[in-house]
Amino acid sequence: MTNYLIVAALPAEVKYLPEHLPVVLTGVGKTAAAVITAQALAERDREGLVVVNLGSTGALRDGLDGIYLPSSVINHDINAEAVRAIGLDPDETLKVDGGDGTVLASGDVFVTDPVVRARLAERAHLVDMEAYGVAYACRQYDVPLRLVKHVSDNADEAAADWPTLVDRSARALGEWAHANLT
Repeated sequence: MTNYLIVAALPAEVKYLPEHLPVVLTGVGKTAAAVITAQALAERDREGLVVVNLGSTGALRDGLDGIYLPSSVINHDINAEAVRAIGLDPDETLKVDGGDGTVLASGDVFVTDPVVRARLAERAHLVDMEAYGVAYACRQYDVPLRLVKHVSDNADEAAADWPTLVDRSARALGEWAHANLT
């Protein structure tokens, strides 16, 4: 039997989920997401557990809208080339089974700058602030993960209105959970 654990950053993103689903809120950013997810995994039976990281996301490419199930997540804040140059593996890309082929860039930068958006769009379709931390914790505990992201904005100056935009994402994520996790 599959048991789901929903991991999300903030209450605004999960307010329309089915009430029976357990939810862990991490707060904003990769570090908080990794620590809180790891704590939650350490404290529960992991037999049959699947973590579902639900949340809003910024589109790095024009025309993206709706729900996406990313197949990989990139830590875009790390200077991976410099780390590789000193002989270490920065492990900046984590694969996620069962995705739709999209790539999610994850970092502690709230992207609103068009130059940053364009640079990230060369490697990814979407951007968020927590998925890499959640994915890293799930890998460490050998727990399957699904990333489920809804485009709330275009990772541009309009993203500053996220507090208003997030309700649309929360509704879509709630509908997805009702259809796929019940």
